[in-house]
Amino acid sequence: MTLASLSLVVLAAFIHAGWNLLAKRAAPVGPVFVFAYNLISCLAYAPWVIWLLAQGGVAWTRAGAGFVLASGLIHLAYSLCLQRGYQLADLSVVYPVARGTGPMLSTLGAFLILGETPRASGLAGLVLVVAGILLIATQGRLAAFARPGGQAGLRWGTATGGLIACYTVVDAYAVRALGIAPVVLDWFSNLLRFFLLLPLVLADPRRAAEVMRGHWGLALGVGLLSPLSYILVLAALSGGAPLSLVAPMREMSMMVGAVMGMLILREAVGRWRLAGCAVVIAGVILLSLS
Repeated sequence: MTLASLSLVVLAAFIHAGWNLLAKRAAPVGPVFVFAYNLISCLAYAPWVIWLLAQGGVAWTRAGAGFVLASGLIHLAYSLCLQRGYQLADLSVVYPVARGTGPMLSTLGAFLILGETPRASGLAGLVLVVAGILLIATQGRLAAFARPGGQAGLRWGTATGGLIACYTVVDAYAVRALGIAPVVLDWFSNLLRFFLLLPLVLADPRRAAEVMRGHWGLALGVGLLSPLSYILVLAALSGGAPLSLVAPMREMSMMVGAVMGMLILREAVGRWRLAGCAVVIAGVILLSLS
């Protein structure tokens, strides 16, 4: 991997953790915040998409439209699930659990559904991811599950990770097999989410405006940074960086997210959560080698 590709992936990891920090700060707003940052994404990246469409680089088919629709629905569920998780639990729990669960479930699907033969590295990776997630969720004390709301971060993080695994498969097929430009796929997915959430805002515009008061700066940050982190990774891949290295390196964002939660949000991260993040990252690296 070249230094330029390495820099892109590292930058993408910091940006990804950064926009999740912003989303966590706007957690009380809920779905209206998701609507707001999707609106900003659509407006900000529209010129790029219009230029690509004008160049005739996108050949629409029924299958392509179907995958764009599926991507938009899954990303909507992911956005709402993530925002709900941030309402109920710490960033330093929900974020790393979600980021670790996605690769774990993808590998399990390859073993159980696609019939791929599990290798020792893959099985070891699964064990490490599960162990790391438990360390993050409990901080080394299983009794943490018995506390009120003690399972919320694990539950919502795992659900979010499952949706990450789903949209990863759908988006990868749309980009690789159907030839849809990644920026176009992401933009139309955002546009679909905008229209699906629009009735919620129109049902009570005054309330929507009220809950967004003071949060538009956060929505601007998420709306600009969320697609950007995705585009940087794609740029690294198009520059020749191997997926087997890019995928695990992206997961360094979970450690960045945990540190941000500790330093900026003053969450009680502690050594157990940091150790859990390190264990999950090691597990994801082994999964990428399986």
